Parts: sequence; structure tokens; C-alpha cells
Amino acid sequence: MKELFKKTTIFTRIEFWAITTIFAFVIFFITDSDYESFPYKRYFEEVNVPFRFYENYFIPQLIRHLTLYFALVILNFIIIPKLLKKQSLLRNVGLFVLVFIALVLMFGITGTYLRGYLYASHSGNETDRLIFQDGFGDALQLVFILAIYTGIKYAGIYLLAISETIESKYKFIRREAIVATVIWLVGLLFLIFALADNELLIGWLIVVPSAILLYLASFHRLIPRSLAHNNYQFFFYVLKSAAILFMAFFAIYLLFIIINGDDDAGAGYSAFNSFFQLFVTVPITWVLYKRHLKGNEEINVLQKELKQSSANIDFLRSQINPHFLFNALNTLYGTAIQENAERTSEGIQKLGDMMRFMLQENMQDKISLAREIDYLNNYISLQRLRTDSNPIVQIQTSIQDRENIFQIAPMLLIPFVENAFKHGISFREPSHIKVTLEIKDNTLYFDVYNSKHNRQESDPEKDKSGIGLENVKQRLRLLYPNKHELIIRDTTKEFFVHVTIQLAKFA
Repeated sequence: MKELFKKTTIFTRIEFWAITTIFAFVIFFITDSDYESFPYKRYFEEVNVPFRFYENYFIPQLIRHLTLYFALVILNFIIIPKLLKKQSLLRNVGLFVLVFIALVLMFGITGTYLRGYLYASHSGNETDRLIFQDGFGDALQLVFILAIYTGIKYAGIYLLAISETIESKYKFIRREAIVATVIWLVGLLFLIFALADNELLIGWLIVVPSAILLYLASFHRLIPRSLAHNNYQFFFYVLKSAAILFMAFFAIYLLFIIINGDDDAGAGYSAFNSFFQLFVTVPITWVLYKRHLKGNEEINVLQKELKQSSANIDFLRSQINPHFLFNALNTLYGTAIQENAERTSEGIQKLGDMMRFMLQENMQDKISLAREIDYLNNYISLQRLRTDSNPIVQIQTSIQDRENIFQIAPMLLIPFVENAFKHGISFREPSHIKVTLEIKDNTLYFDVYNSKHNRQESDPEKDKSGIGLENVKQRLRLLYPNKHELIIRDTTKEFFVHVTIQLAKFA
């Protein structure tokens, strides 16, 4: 049940704005009303009671609809959801009763002004009793409508939540049909209690269910079988739909005769339904089915490309045997130790750690920040092996060590450092790189500052763009939306990157 309520967030927003829009239109029509629009005006005139537009119509109606709006918002969005979740039952039941009493009083008090003509033919106490009795009935009717609406709403949300399961079990059912059925039931409820015209109510009862059934039949039978006719697919689909609608015409016609014996009404409703389905539902369903086919084709293409990419990745992984690589590195490391080659053995050890990181932890969605920092330190240490001997190359780091409590996406920071060493190091000109990493509260502050040098014409990477930086920008947008900041300053001589990321702790 709790999962069901979690799925109502988007629906609640739509529902709120729909209710607000409806009431806004109602208030607009009330304020735009004239003296002659009051439905009880003639009753005042019949008993010679003076009718005052604002006192006997405008202000009472305005109060009624504003109170109804706030009561509906409080009941539908606050009290009823908490009652269904069994939260603070006693308090919310009390609030429900208070809102109901407020509605009764509002209907009663405004009724004494709207139906003030009754005081001319009845005693004051008798009139008050009748008006407040009607107010109680109106409030009870409103609660009853809201209860039915709530049942339909949560039933619809539940069906939509399990629509995939329903579709897999019952191939004939589609998600769109479930949505349309819920809308039809809600519309039918409001038409009944709004005392809509019989013509509109009967039309709603016939046309919408017929459209839903025709849509389902078209999706699963009529259109797929019509596609076998290559040159006349739509023609055969329309022909088959027309044959079904012809039979439906007589079915609805006979139903009317059995229920009320009205031949003319039966023929009229049957004809309207058939023409509506033929000229509205049939072409719309055809367009939706074609879009459905196109979507399936795109999904199939993407699935094939994904399988191909996965196969390529698996093939590449199969070419890298971690055990062989690590054994080879261990052999080289042992040889370097025997030969007292400390710098070589240190480099081999750090390279092994980096490869282990790339082959294992790099495949995870999130890793500890400490492991990401280890990888950064190993990379910088390897680069120092080739730059420390050159006095014109200056590398400074200030990387704060932290406890293993924060998590971060792997390989998110290293592209900035790789870019700095790629473009910021020259063994012929003064070069500098500065890397700082600091954590305050839950925020990581990462800065990379490096010199820039013009590459020689013979350099194969001279004209290559920073693809790694573009990838990391995209990863930041996807993995940390509204939780990161990236500032890049690029001049002819220097390059600066500032990154802040709001980190999460391990659960």
C-alpha cells in the first residue's frame, strides 16, 4: 500500500491544477453573471420578496464555491491520504468531522440567502430547519462523491502500477485502455452528480466504452491482419472496422428498444456512435498503432546495437587476462627489487594497483572516495617518475585524505589530471601542475591548474580535442544533477579546472 502512495506524486500535481482550473472557471462565470442569471429569482418575485443580486446570489455563491474548493483540497490532498495510510487516525478523523460540519454550516447559512423567498411562506424556524436539512444532505452528497472518486482514483493508479503485469498476462489489455477507462469512470461520476442532460450522459455511456473496445480490437486483431494486404492496409482496416460498427449499430439499437422502447432515440444514438468511431476512433487508432510499430523497431535496433556493443566489450575483456598481467608485473617487480631498481619497482607496483582498480572497481556504479584518491595518487606518482629529474617541471599536490565514508562515481576526477599532464608538461619549457582536493562537510572541492604549451607539428595529438573532458562533463550532468559545479578557464598559457560535488555517504 505504501508503494502505491509513492506513485501518486505526479498524479496529485495534475489533479491539484485540474481542480484549481475548474474552480477558477466557476468563479469567473459567477463574477461574470448578470441580474437575470439567478435561478431562484422568479420564486422571489412570486411571493413579492425583493431580490437583491449581491445579497441573494453573488456573495452566497462566491462563498459556497470558495469553501468547496478549500474543503476539497484539504480532504482530497491532506486528510483522506493520511486516513488511508493510517497516520494519526484520531486527529484526522476529527479534522474530517470538522470539515463536514463546516460544509453543513456553509450550505445552511448561504442557503438562507439564496432561498430567502421561503421565509414568506413558512415560519422562520421551519425554513431554517428545511434549509439546514438540505445543507446536511448536500454535504453528505459531496462526501459520497469524494469517496467514490477516491476509490476510482486509487484503483486506477494501482492498475497503472501493475499494467505491465496485466499486459503480459492478458495480451488483449493495453495501458492506454486502462487510462481511458479510469477517465471514463471519473467523467461518468461527475456527469451523474452534476445532473447533466440525459443526452450527454447516454452518449458518454455509449461512445467512450465503444471507442475503448474498438481500440483494443484494432490493436490486437483488425490492424495486424490488415497489414498482410501490402497495398491496401488502411482500406482493409477501415472495411473490417465498418463491418463491426454495422453490427454494433443494431446491437445498440435493439438495446434501446428493450430498455425504453424508443426507436428514434435508439437509431439516433446508434448512428452517432457508429459515425464517431468510424471517423474519429478508427483513424486515431491507426496512427497510434503505426507509432507503436515504429517505436518497437527503434527498440529492436537499439537492442541489437547494445548486444553488439556488449559483445565487443566482452571480446576486449577476454583479450586482457588479469591473472597473466598481474603475474607478469609481479615478476618484473621482483626482478627490479633484485637489481636494486627502486624507482622501477615503485612504478611497477603503482601500475599494478592502477590496473587492479580499472579492472575491478571501475565496473561499479559507486566506490569509496578513498579508493578514487588512491588511484589519483598512483597516477601522479607514476608521472613524477618521468618528470622529477627535470628541474623546469614543477608538480604540486595537496590531496586531503579522508575516512572511507563518502562514495563517488569511479574515474570521475582522473580525466582532469590526465588532461593536465597531457597538455601541461614540456621538457623544453618551464611547466607546472597543481592539484588540490579538499572536503568540507559533504562537499568535495577539486582544483587542477596547469601550464599550456604549443605542440609541435609532428605531434600526432596536436589537433585532437579533449574527448575525455567532454565525457566527464556529461557524466557529471547525469550522475550529479543540481549537485555539482564545473568551472573551466582556458587561456593561451594556462588551464584551470574547478569542480565541486555534493557527495553522499555510504549507507
